[in-house]
Amino acid sequence: MALLEIEDLRIAYSTKGGDAFAVDGISFAIQEGEYLGLVGESGCGKSTIAKAIIGILPPQGRIVSGSIRYRGRELAGLPISELRRIRWRDIALIPQSAMNGLDPVYTIEKQMDEAIAAHADMKAQARHARIAELFEMVGLNPARLNDYPHQFSGGMRQRAMIAMAMVLSPQLVLADEPTTGLDVIVQDQILERLAVIHEQTRNAMLLITHDMALVSENCGRIAVMYAGRIMEIGGPDVFAAPFHPYTMGLVNAFPDIASRGSELIAIPGTPPSLVDPPSGCRFRARCPFATTRCAEETPPLLEVAPSHFAACHYVDKAQAFRQETRAPATWRSAL
Repeated sequence: MALLEIEDLRIAYSTKGGDAFAVDGISFAIQEGEYLGLVGESGCGKSTIAKAIIGILPPQGRIVSGSIRYRGRELAGLPISELRRIRWRDIALIPQSAMNGLDPVYTIEKQMDEAIAAHADMKAQARHARIAELFEMVGLNPARLNDYPHQFSGGMRQRAMIAMAMVLSPQLVLADEPTTGLDVIVQDQILERLAVIHEQTRNAMLLITHDMALVSENCGRIAVMYAGRIMEIGGPDVFAAPFHPYTMGLVNAFPDIASRGSELIAIPGTPPSLVDPPSGCRFRARCPFATTRCAEETPPLLEVAPSHFAACHYVDKAQAFRQETRAPATWRSAL
């Protein structure tokens, strides 16, 4: 049994124009101790999945159908009282706004202490020892426990939020853009710290980001999401030898130090409306290889290599597509 199983999940947000399906038929699983990276453009539904897992969708959001199972237990539709027992203890979230996620009128220790006291039967002395241990784990000085958030730098506050997420040793951590707003040096330090924690605790992690380098360096498996659906999922070959034109476009649009001087190629156009999405393949309006079939038939996720799946009608032409997508003229033809 997988640690987390998501099956045919559909999540809608109520808007003035109608329901926008930010997540539209997503299925994937996370195994014990696995690092899964979820990557894609902003607005494709990545953060919505994380919020749905622990039941913190905003009022206008709702799970329409599908299943979210943690160790075989259904989370979708679970009462709030039951979800509260799972949060922090079993599944924890490092939020996208982690740098601003701390209460400015409480000390760091006070906020972490509240989380432990609410979910575990521990005496005050044991809670203090646990918090000090976590501070050291994330590279912070325990002498700073009684400081307030404004006395910490952005990187230090980010580390404090990671410590809060780990306070009850959860088996699954949802890291939603954990390095947003930090400079590259601090980003590297934060991710290195997460990797060390992973080695020490063997917890599983869902790393949500638009930064392909973070995913490539830290994740054993990668899922590429676009317009509410998964386009491709598999191991490191997802970026090394992609089968979906969208993944190819992301790879070509990302700078590579090893290929200095090479031209970065942007994917033309914008993602479709999720209130009235196009028929067939969601990416077809931006794809240089789209055909009539792409408009008429929704491509299923096909196994293109062992444990590597892609949702494209033309996976048999992937090798040729990879060569063609390296030329800017190929993408201009999609306009």
